[in-house]
Amino acid sequence: MHEFSISDIDFQKGQGLVPVVVQDANTQVVLMLGYMNEDAVTQTLAEKRVTFFSRSKNRLWTKGETSGNFLELIDLQLDCDQDTLLALVLPKGPACHKGTGTCFGTENKGAFIPYLEKVIQDRRDSPSDESYTSSLFKKGINKVAQKVGEEAVELVIEAKDDNKGLFLNEAADLMYHYLVLLAAKGYTWGEVMAILRERHK
Repeated sequence: MHEFSISDIDFQKGQGLVPVVVQDANTQVVLMLGYMNEDAVTQTLAEKRVTFFSRSKNRLWTKGETSGNFLELIDLQLDCDQDTLLALVLPKGPACHKGTGTCFGTENKGAFIPYLEKVIQDRRDSPSDESYTSSLFKKGINKVAQKVGEEAVELVIEAKDDNKGLFLNEAADLMYHYLVLLAAKGYTWGEVMAILRERHK
């Protein structure tokens, strides 16, 4: 979580307010821009949900208080000039009141693997009888691990030939089932990337 104290934030430059860039912690997509005063920062950190100071309402405003589309706080970071905040969040629905993924009219998909990982996690946490992914989770970790092994073997077999389409499709199947296995174990793509980055040093 954040590595600064509220007293470090320079509220004076903005006459008691600081801009807050809101970014999806999974997709890295910028969702919106808001403003916080000291009370909004305090409430955000205490409740782990993003609360702004609404300049139009002239009061504290928790994003999602009427729609239910809350912004669950993952981290709050202070910039080098100490006058702007970055809120890393997990959005519980569209970030914009117009129903779009962001307040800039764009979808919140970002890099595709983190987006796919979120879809897989949603199928795990909110199972659907029509979902193949949900059915894998229902069968248990042994079945999920077995599918990863099967897809790996199929990829190796296709690697011996020169059919680009078949090879890439098997590679996609392996990646998908690998992400399902990570989710079944309770781990994330980000944790794997962190290890690879550490090895790269």
